[in-house]
Amino acid sequence: MKKLLFLSTLLFVFTLGAAAQDLEDIQTPQTTAAVADEAVQQGNWLVGANIGNIGFNFKSDNFGIDINPRAGYFISDNAAVGAEVQLGLSIYDGGEEFRYGFTPFARYYFPEGAAPTHRWFGEALAGFAGSSLEDSEGDAVFSSVLGLRAGYAHFVSENIAVEGILGFTRTSADISVGNGSSGLNFGLGFQIYLPGRGNR
Repeated sequence: MKKLLFLSTLLFVFTLGAAAQDLEDIQTPQTTAAVADEAVQQGNWLVGANIGNIGFNFKSDNFGIDINPRAGYFISDNAAVGAEVQLGLSIYDGGEEFRYGFTPFARYYFPEGAAPTHRWFGEALAGFAGSSLEDSEGDAVFSSVLGLRAGYAHFVSENIAVEGILGFTRTSADISVGNGSSGLNFGLGFQIYLPGRGNR
């Protein structure tokens, strides 16, 4: 009986050790990369999108989504200029609304508080927006858009960053700009940083 107990204990210890070794060999997904300085160099490109306001209201049968694709170019280290397109759709009982806009932007990544895996940035944008929803009291179908934003870019791989952006946008068009209506808004998105020819 003692031999059987000893052999069972020995077998359990070896099995546990083998399982622990297998767990050590498992690689977790990459969640951070120390490439922030290389990504924001002069000559690089910026491509990505903010996605937000995805939702469905069961009581009113209202579905909405906004997506803001963008592209930019680094004119110097830490400074990029580009343009963003606002696209939005709301489908509700009795109709639908399509929203659109085009806003050039200038973005600056602050070297202060920078780390190899993330950067803080500020952004200004100015453009126009409109909507297919006409005759909305107090709103214009076509209007200028002005905004200021602040954000945080966390690099999850060599060329990809996840971003959070908080901003203030002013417009009188029937459009949600930057994942929120006119006023204070918050957006989440991702950016792909492509090296320029001289930075490869």
